Amino acid sequence: MADDGDHTGELGAGDSASADVVDARPDRSSFVSSVFRKKNKNGSTRSVRIPRDRVPTYQYNMNFEKVGKCIIINNKNFDKVTGMCVRNGTDKDAEALFKCFRSLGFDVTVYNDCSCAKMQDLLKRASEEDHSNSACFACILLSHGEENLIYGKDGVTPIKELTAHFRGDRCKTLLEKPKLFFIQACRGTELDDGIQADSGPINDTDASPRHKIPVEADFLFAYSTVPGYYSWRNPGKGSWFVQALCSILDEHGKDLEIMQILTRVNDRVARHFESQSEDPRFNEKKQIPCVVSMLTKELYFSK
Repeated sequence: MADDGDHTGELGAGDSASADVVDARPDRSSFVSSVFRKKNKNGSTRSVRIPRDRVPTYQYNMNFEKVGKCIIINNKNFDKVTGMCVRNGTDKDAEALFKCFRSLGFDVTVYNDCSCAKMQDLLKRASEEDHSNSACFACILLSHGEENLIYGKDGVTPIKELTAHFRGDRCKTLLEKPKLFFIQACRGTELDDGIQADSGPINDTDASPRHKIPVEADFLFAYSTVPGYYSWRNPGKGSWFVQALCSILDEHGKDLEIMQILTRVNDRVARHFESQSEDPRFNEKKQIPCVVSMLTKELYFSK
């Protein structure tokens, strides 16, 4: 992984350490449409019935032998057929995330320049492992993207097909445990111009002994941007979202609840970042991350 002090290895032609770029295709063609011609998999709504007899709790149990596995997929280089450029700056993200999640106690592995098939295989195999002694699972995807799609080095794959391996009916040893997905990628082509703000100083559930758990429960998706919008990355410093995420996790990862952490990440990205580009169409733009939570309890990384 690149050393933090060495920026030159990541800067390609036309890139500068001060310019911000987006994780999206330069020309918006219909390349990704072919993915929807695949057969539509049956979206089962089956729930898993599990017998439990316990006092209801509002926090996830982190008292396990291990915090859990964290997989980082860092896609920087792409096949010519995709039309995607090199994602200069992503190695900065991967290195910062590796250090950050390792400090939280995760067993972290980074995989670089993965094909769509490789991404599917990595996550399928991870879902088939025994997580009985782990408190949770995390996956971080760093790549180009479209709405609901993520790029492998050779094309696109639906994000849903990657995350579905960890559903409650497919990954039993992570049942009722948090499955966290952090996704740094574009979700469209819209640009956020921002708006001038004149703000002042920033100042019960019953559990039945026998119950069913929705198969989509206990997932959290932290996207770098909202649906339809570009996501910004600086070739010299890394993406805005990952810079903010690592900064907040380093400062508060062991004392704040996950939604408090991600709310602060939202604020950091919204207030502290603005694009700088020689192209006026891409200059002075803003970004806001987006959290989609199906978590059923509060999550603290400390035991």
